[in-house]
Amino acid sequence: MKRVLASLLLGVLLVAALPAQKLELYYYKQENQEGLKKLVDAFVRENPAISIDLLIIPNDADATMAARAASGKLSDILQMQSYSRVFEYAQKGYVLDLSKEPVLAKVIDSAKPAVTLQGKQWALPMDFAGIGIIYNKATFAEFGLKPPVTYRELERAVKTLKDNGVTPFAGLLKENWSIGHFITLVHTSLLAEKKIPVAKFIADMDAGKSSYGVVDTRKLFSLIDFYRANMDSNAEEMSWNEQQAAFANGQAAMMVQGLWSYGAAIGTNPSLDCGFVPFPVFNDPKMNKFYADVDSCFGISAQASPDKQAAAKKFLAWLATPQAVKIWTTDYKLTLSFKGADLSALKPPFVELMSTVGRSGAYPWAFSMYPTAVFEDAVKNGAQAYVFKKKAAEAVIADIDRQWREAR
Repeated sequence: MKRVLASLLLGVLLVAALPAQKLELYYYKQENQEGLKKLVDAFVRENPAISIDLLIIPNDADATMAARAASGKLSDILQMQSYSRVFEYAQKGYVLDLSKEPVLAKVIDSAKPAVTLQGKQWALPMDFAGIGIIYNKATFAEFGLKPPVTYRELERAVKTLKDNGVTPFAGLLKENWSIGHFITLVHTSLLAEKKIPVAKFIADMDAGKSSYGVVDTRKLFSLIDFYRANMDSNAEEMSWNEQQAAFANGQAAMMVQGLWSYGAAIGTNPSLDCGFVPFPVFNDPKMNKFYADVDSCFGISAQASPDKQAAAKKFLAWLATPQAVKIWTTDYKLTLSFKGADLSALKPPFVELMSTVGRSGAYPWAFSMYPTAVFEDAVKNGAQAYVFKKKAAEAVIADIDRQWREAR
């Protein structure tokens, strides 16, 4: 009995001797903060020697994080958008090379390019997301509408909805990121119309050999005009919460968003029955594809202490466990980039996304490949200024070209 008690006491002392680590996790996905909190709480319960504080900066976070990086105070774990943000942080030495971490072997191969620079993986890809039209099936059925697969069908649906006093699109113009996604969605589609691969467009822009206006800019801005004209009259004053409420309560029949918004909408109205289709830029249905790619990923700060880096790696490894996967899909309500992940908890719109992408392919998230400053400033702010009628179309294109040259 004495030996047993001594062993138990020794175990307690050894646990007590482990250095407690308090980590900070920066994230930008405001629509998933409840799910992320559940994810972190579950990890901490299993790892009581580690605590994680959450820090959210949903809009224009780049300047804040750049300032913190300059002073050596980056968050220990960083949620980043794929491609450019990861690559810039890697080039600046802000994040660790995770290539040899076992959790990376669990990631599907098609997700790895979003975090791979010079043959090394600098972050853990998490969710595959799509941006398109989330629509209210009950509202569409009420007026005999089918989900639009061509632009003409979308025009007819919009007219029917307006004739019956229903707002076609729930607005979100107060925050610049949503209209920034929309302009790049249309621009990327128009690149395909010109048969210009996204990679070639990015390379030509980096080399100063092209312009953002290489596509049909009249069509680009006319689609933005169409989108704005069929929102709420006060869309310029509507932020995230107002958009979700307008859609969830049936005031608006559609919203152009990523499926992260679907989770928020059904959280407000659990009985909401939604569908998900690509935004139809063209009248040829074969040309209309989801704007879909790896969205967020988690990196580890190179500025963190070795003990904190070890604790952060433990968190990233835990994210691939069945318990974490279940929380991610059930509460976080997003797909995952892990091999064999159980996605059965996800709702029909996610199935529609993955089945459509599997059948027809997708347009990659080109905005994640732009220089970060270009997307954060020239694109987001430029598109917002255009819909606010504070900047002409030509000026938006000129500013994007100028800032791209300066960035590269």
